[in-house]
Amino acid sequence: MIRCLIVDDEEPARELIKLHLSGLEDFEVVASFNNALDAFVLLQKEGIDLVFLDIRMPKVSGLELIRSLKWSPKIILTTAYREYAADAFDWEVFDYLVKPITQERFMKSIAKFMHYWSSQAEARETTKSNDGAYLFFKVGREQVKIMLKDILYIEGLADYIKVHTADKSYIASEKLGFMEEKLPFNLFTRIHKSFIVALDKITSFNADQVMLHDKSLPLGRLFKASFFKTIQKKTSG
Repeated sequence: MIRCLIVDDEEPARELIKLHLSGLEDFEVVASFNNALDAFVLLQKEGIDLVFLDIRMPKVSGLELIRSLKWSPKIILTTAYREYAADAFDWEVFDYLVKPITQERFMKSIAKFMHYWSSQAEARETTKSNDGAYLFFKVGREQVKIMLKDILYIEGLADYIKVHTADKSYIASEKLGFMEEKLPFNLFTRIHKSFIVALDKITSFNADQVMLHDKSLPLGRLFKASFFKTIQKKTSG
């Protein structure tokens, strides 16, 4: 079951999202709030998978809520204002819905989320059941098989990525954001807008960088909180 939270200061907007979700059996609305402060408190206590979040709200805005979280679930912003889109995606939101939200546009967003959710589930199962997990990457005209255990880090290069292993690097036709969704989150983590690293290859880190043996990679400001949370989970778990 996918646990959802709705945060919007307008009741009709909250009710519309509930209505859109009501026909989807895999989604559960855990809570619905008219302010970001109550949402912040809940997110410290409850495991939430998906948040539908308005931007302009009294006292604390949706973007301020995102910035306040040490770790955040996937967030779909719901707003009447298009001009926040660029800032929103800088904060790695999952999707951006402009009010009034039609059923068709809402379902496109849900379909995108379900693709992400199922790919993560498949990746987790693959990791559990098969130490020989791998992915194929489009390198030039070929599909090249790379074992996940061999990947040190992946570097984003606009519409391409560079997959670094101990022996070789490959430039593949893919975007870093898609790879972030496709790779098992218990094995890889995003540390910067341009870098994803293999957790088991990290040898040390500090507030500004992550070390993979003799390779130093920058730890981006927007990714520090989620990175530290991931490391804490790995250490305690």
